Amino acid sequence: MALKPADPRPMTRRETEVRRFVRARYGPRGTLALHRHALGLDLLRAPVNVMLSPLFLLVRLAAPLLRRIGLRRAGDWLSRRQIFLKSDVAQRIEADLAHFIDDLAEKGLAPQAAPQSVARAVSDYAETRNAVSEITTSVLVLGSGLLLFHRATPGVISLAGPVAHLRAQAQAVEDFALGSWAGRMWYGAFPRELSSVDLLLTGVVLAMLASVLTTFAGLVADPVQLWTGIHKRRVLRLLRRLDRAEDGPGLGREHVLARLGDLSDAALSLWSSFKG
Repeated sequence: MALKPADPRPMTRRETEVRRFVRARYGPRGTLALHRHALGLDLLRAPVNVMLSPLFLLVRLAAPLLRRIGLRRAGDWLSRRQIFLKSDVAQRIEADLAHFIDDLAEKGLAPQAAPQSVARAVSDYAETRNAVSEITTSVLVLGSGLLLFHRATPGVISLAGPVAHLRAQAQAVEDFALGSWAGRMWYGAFPRELSSVDLLLTGVVLAMLASVLTTFAGLVADPVQLWTGIHKRRVLRLLRRLDRAEDGPGLGREHVLARLGDLSDAALSLWSSFKG
């Protein structure tokens, strides 16, 4: 006698399929295969996307504001603008998720949504995952500042000063005429003045390194989000929005958190400059 499934309801079957999808895509093996696509032009796109992040924030805030004041057509047009350069990793994520939704449709479990709505939701999902990678990078930068310099460094701007000072001190000690031992004594009492050029160059180098780190941050962030159930809940939210024929959120909380790191970084840097 054939065994019947414990719960054959469509929604439960959808949740099972989602769980299977995220486990295959974002488990250790899946995310490693995904990030192989980053070994190429994504390394050049990453720093450009970091610079475009403030523009993305402004666009996502302006779109609902325009709708609220009656300029709905302008708000809709603005919300559809593609701000970030599409990475190969993002394209792979979008293709996999679109294929997954097609598989759900064949099983009668997919939302009855227009193709353009599905495409928009899939694109928003990929952008959200990138925002999580930025948050992961910010956490790593913050941890580095606390560990190495015993100070909060939520971003590259606040980390650049301590790193530049450390580098300048080390170079000055090494070049001291009476030897490095005497140099450590001298510059311990009279720290080397940090030039604006040193600070700027250090910031540029750190920004480049942070962008590369963001590109591969998913190697850590994806399995963690899988094990905590975040990936599954995010895909289920996407499907429920399509079920209700709702537009995606104007600005997801992941994007807000990512930009809060940038804003707090700038605020700390301004506060330090005023104190100095």
